[in-house]
Amino acid sequence: MKTVKIDLGARSYEVRIGRGILGRAGEILPWIEGAQACIVTDQIVAERYLAPLRAALADGGKEVTECVLPGGERDKTLDGVSRIFETMLRARCERGVSVIALGGGVVGDMAGFAAACYQRGAPFIQAPTTLLAQVDSSVGGKTGVNHELGKNMIGAFHQPRRVLADTAVLDTLDKRQFSAGMAEVIKYGAINDAEFFTWLEENIGAVMAREHGELEFIIERACANKAQVIERDEHENASGGGRALLNFGHTFGHAIEAGAGYGNWLHGEAVATGMVMAARMSARLDMIPAEECARLEKLLRAAELPVAPFAGIDADGMLDLMRGDKKVRGGKLRLVLLRALGAAEVVEDYPPEALREIVAQFTAGKSA
Repeated sequence: MKTVKIDLGARSYEVRIGRGILGRAGEILPWIEGAQACIVTDQIVAERYLAPLRAALADGGKEVTECVLPGGERDKTLDGVSRIFETMLRARCERGVSVIALGGGVVGDMAGFAAACYQRGAPFIQAPTTLLAQVDSSVGGKTGVNHELGKNMIGAFHQPRRVLADTAVLDTLDKRQFSAGMAEVIKYGAINDAEFFTWLEENIGAVMAREHGELEFIIERACANKAQVIERDEHENASGGGRALLNFGHTFGHAIEAGAGYGNWLHGEAVATGMVMAARMSARLDMIPAEECARLEKLLRAAELPVAPFAGIDADGMLDLMRGDKKVRGGKLRLVLLRALGAAEVVEDYPPEALREIVAQFTAGKSA
């Protein structure tokens, strides 16, 4: 069992990492303060993990309500969150109901947003079942839904009471979803932890083979890196970057997701290509040498992630989507770029033609 502490004063909590942790009632029951619990999950996860969690809660004397969603980015909408509200209202859930997010990043974001809004705030627990959710989206309190005009543009900060990362669930995670999670793992090395980036280069084979020790290590290291950032800037208010640095590759990636149609690219796949675009932009501005771009691309390829030009959206369309990014300030699109592998910064003073050049290289199907 490994533990990462997220130190946010009265909102502090722990990320518990271990094999079989979801089957241990003692890891979850103490954090359900009231008599009621609402499990939010999706259809695929429900088939494998809902029954044992429900049984553990019921054995602990809790009144359990379930909301099973279709799952997927296409359903990460206000209508989807309304289904959660309707489930809790029909079950007469009180304000103290504990909302448990059992699933990947989509379920976690929707359940957390519902918890933030239900009767003006209910406690919730994250039980992430994908690698991406375990290393990134379940930690930090960002919740929300997509809109057709932008990803994650409607939401709230609402910290969980605990995060339970069970590495056993990764045994059955499909290959594409596992690789998508690796994009966020690699991101932490690229922006904040050069030593971790080098470790990943040297151990990517064992990680992709899902060796237990390596999985626990990358989850712990990724969560520890995220903790360092959000403890300094919980609500992404720091003018010098702060939590915004966690969006490395995401400004490009969110535009890819929206332009291709939500669900056609997995979030991690879009972020992987977005990180390559951000690294190319960094090199274009002489912030990093081309060799560092090549190292990042090689590692992403080893994790079986896309790094090449893509079809489905032209340069003007992608740039228009990027201008709706949450990091826009005063009409200026800020980009998270690299100073080195292991060091990132938010940049807003760059030639617009440089950005258009990078976007055109990918959307036009050309490689640099």
